[in-house]
Amino acid sequence: MADHTDRTQTPGQHQRTMPADHSAPTTKGPQQGKPPGALRTRWDGAWAESGFLHDRWEDLLQARELGWRHMANWIKAVLAVAGLSLVVLLLDGAAGVLADAVHQLLTAAPHVQVATNTSSGVFAVIDQPIRTYIATHTASLQISGSTVYTVWQLVGLFGLVGGFFRGTGARLTWTAWGAASIAMVYSSTPAAGRPIATGLAVLAWTAASALALRGLSLRPSLFIHNAAPQVRPEIRPEIHVPAPAGPPDGDAPNNVLPLQKR
Repeated sequence: MADHTDRTQTPGQHQRTMPADHSAPTTKGPQQGKPPGALRTRWDGAWAESGFLHDRWEDLLQARELGWRHMANWIKAVLAVAGLSLVVLLLDGAAGVLADAVHQLLTAAPHVQVATNTSSGVFAVIDQPIRTYIATHTASLQISGSTVYTVWQLVGLFGLVGGFFRGTGARLTWTAWGAASIAMVYSSTPAAGRPIATGLAVLAWTAASALALRGLSLRPSLFIHNAAPQVRPEIRPEIHVPAPAGPPDGDAPNNVLPLQKR
């Protein structure tokens, strides 16, 4: 029989240890980091009654019923910032388009020349002197006569439309525009037809003023305030003395008299 060797190590002998395997994955326990349920607990607490997110959600639900005046201030701030940002974006995008539109509007105006009859009928009696006056007095300026003529038309349109909606500034503009137009007609019309042309200009401006100056009256406005009469209360002090018990037959004594103020 083969000898069996006793492989039991004695306390004096050195034990051979296997090297640690560092390639094995290690896992963190709950004690090494934040507890997994902490985030969930905070989330539930925020949505609980009187929580931060719960109160904000209630503000959003009540904003429509409360209106702009009584809604939460943070909603007003968010809406204001959003509206301002939208306006800035729109202005940034529309700046180039608006500049091109204005340039095309000004350059598309007809070229103004002296004694060039581009209108007909009664309108030519008023329009042609104005075009001639503008062409004559813009020869030495850096701006073209067609641009001035277009600006003159736009100013008149602004005064007419703005005056119709009872704008004070627009009505003042309409009045100054009409006076300047009549003066240009009077200055550029030949002497023979000057009275007729000026009269037609005045009548045309007066007829258009029925729209631009509607509701305007030359009568002074009187405001009569009817105040309610103030009634002063009358104080009459009186002393009432209780009458003593009368006789059995029911005859009341006549010794109770009111205190009169003289």
